[in-house]
Amino acid sequence: MHVHLLACTLFATTALVAPAMAQNSPDSYVTGAKQFSQSVVISGLQNPWEIEIGPDGMIWTTERTGKKISRIDPATGEQHVAITIDEISAPGGQDGLMGLALHPELGTGAGNDYVYAAYTYVDEEKGADPQVKDEGSPYYKLYTKIVRLTYDEADGTLGESEDLITGLPAGNDHNSGRLKLGPDNTLYYTLGDMGNNQGANVCLAIESQRLPTAEEVEAKDYVAYVGKSLRLNLDGSIPDDNPELGGVKSHVYTYGHRNMQGIDFGPDGTLYATEHGPKTDDEVNILVKGGNYGWPNVAGFMDDMAYEHANWELATNPPCEETTFSEYAISENVPHEPETAFTEEMQDPIATLFTVPTGWNFVVADCRGTDFICWPTVGVTSIQYYEGGDDRIPGWGKVLLAPTLKRGSIYLLPLDESGQAVTGTIERYFQSANRYRDVAISPDGKTIYVATDSTGVAENPEGGTTTTLANPGEILAFTYEGEGDPASVPAADEQSLRGQNQEEAAGSEDAAANETAAAGEAAGDLPSFTTDQVAAGKPSFDANCSVCHGDQLTNNTYGPPLAGEFFHENWEGQTGGDLVAKVHTMPPGSENSLSDEEYAAITAYILSVNGLPTGDEAISLESSGVISFPK
Repeated sequence: MHVHLLACTLFATTALVAPAMAQNSPDSYVTGAKQFSQSVVISGLQNPWEIEIGPDGMIWTTERTGKKISRIDPATGEQHVAITIDEISAPGGQDGLMGLALHPELGTGAGNDYVYAAYTYVDEEKGADPQVKDEGSPYYKLYTKIVRLTYDEADGTLGESEDLITGLPAGNDHNSGRLKLGPDNTLYYTLGDMGNNQGANVCLAIESQRLPTAEEVEAKDYVAYVGKSLRLNLDGSIPDDNPELGGVKSHVYTYGHRNMQGIDFGPDGTLYATEHGPKTDDEVNILVKGGNYGWPNVAGFMDDMAYEHANWELATNPPCEETTFSEYAISENVPHEPETAFTEEMQDPIATLFTVPTGWNFVVADCRGTDFICWPTVGVTSIQYYEGGDDRIPGWGKVLLAPTLKRGSIYLLPLDESGQAVTGTIERYFQSANRYRDVAISPDGKTIYVATDSTGVAENPEGGTTTTLANPGEILAFTYEGEGDPASVPAADEQSLRGQNQEEAAGSEDAAANETAAAGEAAGDLPSFTTDQVAAGKPSFDANCSVCHGDQLTNNTYGPPLAGEFFHENWEGQTGGDLVAKVHTMPPGSENSLSDEEYAAITAYILSVNGLPTGDEAISLESSGVISFPK
């Protein structure tokens, strides 16, 4: 059964047309007309991932790579670190300290001063992940756990960590990681498909449709939990009323998911979710017990539009390992099928962001090799139910707020009175050169707090893409001021700042970089690197960098391309030492985690792929030769 829910589309002219499926094209939104002031609550955070308003009025925050849970005063920006969890391992761009949930009786004196958190860690006792063959990989023994921490109100700290569930899958991509405590007093957690069947993981199967066996559940082997939402008792056990799927009751609540990074409850218990699509069809869903959401066989609605499920791992003649992966063309040796070939019962989304017809051109000239930023998908990372009113934000009614990584915006999706369907026009707010990670609402309902990533690629409002983020690692506050023309956001130098300001440090870093570049230009020679460095750099790049940048340096969807026009524009005229220094800052959250020799070798490999010749001297941080790419 495939129930295509209906919604009304309201055009900018306000003419109401006949009901249509909530399957939205990239031009189906309008710029929101509410007026907001913008301020910076705090800056300098290390990839804030989850923000939640606590009963104390503070913004509780996790820092994915900073490994901290903090309480931040929204009025002053003062940060109170409650705990730093040293056990956390964050080797890449989608792991580390992720979800956070506060017990509803926290601080009430009821004896439930608990905070729940999810993070990745190295589990020596459990041993190797069966999908990771490289013993030197930081993901070789990486898993996810959910813990319960006890809050000490007297000194504002968290301690007494208790493991609720350990050994959950973790990987270098699509960990998902959102955690919520439901109105039924159980925990809900999202696990992605680990980014399999694409990029560096192209030869690994997506197992979002595979259900756990009774033997696996008994053995606490959670390998089949990927691509699922989980529901746990507060002690980590399986709730008695969880669904039986394939005759087996487990922690699995729903399945058939790709990368579900947002979940939130409405006041009636409706569980809303947002999920990353591939090139099209980010999804907004309502999660129902035991529901199948179709991935990887279906993306968005079952419409056979611009998506086919290609089983790259099943390629033959040649096998997958010898087949070049492409986002734009399915090789003849790769089995594939249209969405309508899927015959299982599934749940349709209530909206998509966004859907395009077959034949859509996904290669956008303005993106200069970072095409994934310009694809119709917007990169939805969270979801927040909100209900407006005269004493809150008037005119919004029941809405969903969806922050986005690629578009640097909040999309507002209006709901009908039942809260079960998206109806009306999607509105876009707060567009900027940022990657919006999570949202929270002030107690008075008039301020929207937004957490931003510290690094990454985003849409540039002036055209194309950028890695220079406007507000990296910050919590922003957008406060409702009234009605008016389409909302405008003040420039960065016009924003008020409450927390730590790092602009001066950034300015001195830029000046130092310019001085280094000038010194290199005076030297006049290309950077030198050796053949041995290139040979050593490739396996190190594959193990540590390809998940974000692709095994071809241009073919993944998290980090910027390290070859081609975009890379050349950013690095032409800088020195080899500058590039080595930049490589030292990777992976995000694990800066300087490799040896100097490894970082230099990776740099040599990158330059070699971009056509620069080898030389007699090894490249290093001191290299002053100027990068100039072959024309």
